[in-house]
Amino acid sequence: MKKLVLVLGDQLKADSSAFNHFDVATDEVIMVESESEANYVWTHKAKIALFLSAMRHFAEVLKKKKYTLTYVKESKSSIVSVLKEHIQKHHFTHLVCVEPGEWRLRKELQDLASELGIYLTIEPDDHFYCGFDEFKAWVGDKKEIRLEYFYRYLRKKHKVLIQANGEPEGDQWNFDEQNRKPYPKKGPGQITEPMWFTPDAISKEVLAYVESTYPKHPGELDSFAWAVTREQALLALNHFIEYRLPLFGTHQDAMWTNTPFGWHSILSTSLNLKLIDPKEVVDAAIQAYEIKQVSLSAVEGFVRQILGWREFIRGMYYLDMPKMAEDNFYQHQRQLPKWYWTADTKMACMKDAIGQTLKYGYAYHIQRLMVTGNFALLAELLPQQVCEWYLAIYVDAIEWVELPNTAGMALFANGGRFTSKPYVASGAYIKRMSNYCESCSYQSSQRYGPDACPMTTLYWNFLINHRAEFEKNPRTRLMTANLQKIDEKEQLLISQHAQTILNNLENI
Repeated sequence: MKKLVLVLGDQLKADSSAFNHFDVATDEVIMVESESEANYVWTHKAKIALFLSAMRHFAEVLKKKKYTLTYVKESKSSIVSVLKEHIQKHHFTHLVCVEPGEWRLRKELQDLASELGIYLTIEPDDHFYCGFDEFKAWVGDKKEIRLEYFYRYLRKKHKVLIQANGEPEGDQWNFDEQNRKPYPKKGPGQITEPMWFTPDAISKEVLAYVESTYPKHPGELDSFAWAVTREQALLALNHFIEYRLPLFGTHQDAMWTNTPFGWHSILSTSLNLKLIDPKEVVDAAIQAYEIKQVSLSAVEGFVRQILGWREFIRGMYYLDMPKMAEDNFYQHQRQLPKWYWTADTKMACMKDAIGQTLKYGYAYHIQRLMVTGNFALLAELLPQQVCEWYLAIYVDAIEWVELPNTAGMALFANGGRFTSKPYVASGAYIKRMSNYCESCSYQSSQRYGPDACPMTTLYWNFLINHRAEFEKNPRTRLMTANLQKIDEKEQLLISQHAQTILNNLENI
């Protein structure tokens, strides 16, 4: 038996389950830098650089462990093509990997093993709290699949913020009412910066390669300072816990111009590359609550993102693929406006959220959900194009985490499979939660007319078009109640102006 262990770019875990039965005498590790992966979607330069730099640094870790390693740099072939050639040349009998984060790649590996007549072992990913089989068993025959109940299940099972009597710490499961406040009118004040890292020689080589190889790809590299090693990721975690977690909760949904990171952890890249483990992240947050007396509301809000939502959407991805990628509940067909790639729009909220995304490859969850995602749903954009944009443009986007968030939550493309309502809002929400509207040429309060906020017009148009559906749902009935306060003449004007916007999306 001669095993080849494939390590993918988002599986940089030194004690990965892929190495459980690794024999240093006979087995080999392979890592592949593939241009076809970078071009699968029109990927942000910073995302390509992050993956390649982290991979090259991880290769050094494997070398120190004395593993036999084949590292294929700057290949123009696909991962599977490189594997095929290597397996045939060296007569491997077994291919081993951890569960890939993309359904597409999983199937390609299965097809390759079948073609070559070799054994394929896909190891479960022990990075997570919950494996897929456990998640599937939890779902069972539930008619409603909801995060809240899964989150409670995991907290109880792993005794996370649970009292001795089995009740949640603080006698309530979440503290959302304390965690969704806007910044004060004068702004957020001084926010402690996340910990950034000056590119070393390996990263500088990668940055030069990416700039020369992908010059027309979106985004820039001037601000590249992401953690690319486990050591850096742990420093970033400790910095967040010490200086940013205490004020994270209160304003986690708040937005402000030139405030691209707020109080957020910026740990998603390190988590999704597997440089750090969710359990050590959650443990660090709980320790801050128990020892440093960081507020329970801040800690619970953060834990919910890691232990709750991150685990939940991964389960949903494997449960619903490949259908999830094809869903289009509202049958929306409009093309993604070109300014999603340039930020060249008059809407201040979209300009800011997309602008920072192009600069850093990053926007935090509320910008993704309630600004770029909200607009995409209201503008009736084709879900598959929007999902490709999210996968391409964010440095932390791997399909298992990106697709459920975008298609399932932001776009409601699966018709509420695991959400209870579409997440839609007008310009009034943007104004309440940010200062974007102050510098905008549109008026958030106007529903129609040349100065009307497109988000506002399209929001009311969406309610008009889906009124019957919204009135059946207790969680959206209040929205249509507000619609009843608008007379039929004005509703007609809203619908007419909405059509003008929808027919002219490239120029708003």
